[in-house]
Amino acid sequence: MHPLNLTKVAVGCADADTLLARLAGREAGGETFITTRYRPTRHGELIGGSLYWIVKHQLIARSPILGFAEDERGHCLIRLRPGLLLVRTRPKRAHQGWRYLPGSDAPLDLGEGEADELAALPPQLARALAALALV
Repeated sequence: MHPLNLTKVAVGCADADTLLARLAGREAGGETFITTRYRPTRHGELIGGSLYWIVKHQLIARSPILGFAEDERGHCLIRLRPGLLLVRTRPKRAHQGWRYLPGSDAPLDLGEGEADELAALPPQLARALAALALV
């Protein structure tokens, strides 16, 4: 059975390096945290899954989900493993907040030193090819 995942837009990030630097600034105690107002209803299914990041309308990387906590204001903290795992890019529309992503629909990780040809394409062309089921 595939784990359940989330997708989230990396607002203001131009690439994976910018996102990685942002997440590094949120690292504490060997974990990275992002805040969301409400705990996902299916949070139990998400532990062991990943948060997939959307940059320029493409899924580009993931952060494994370690668990959930609550901050002093009562907001939900999503506990993530530090760093990013690059994935084979896949077109994905931007959205507010987060959305569930079934594990069966999640993109595969890139292997060590492996290049992602789709990432080199302009986002509009990648979306058009995906709409035609060519990628």
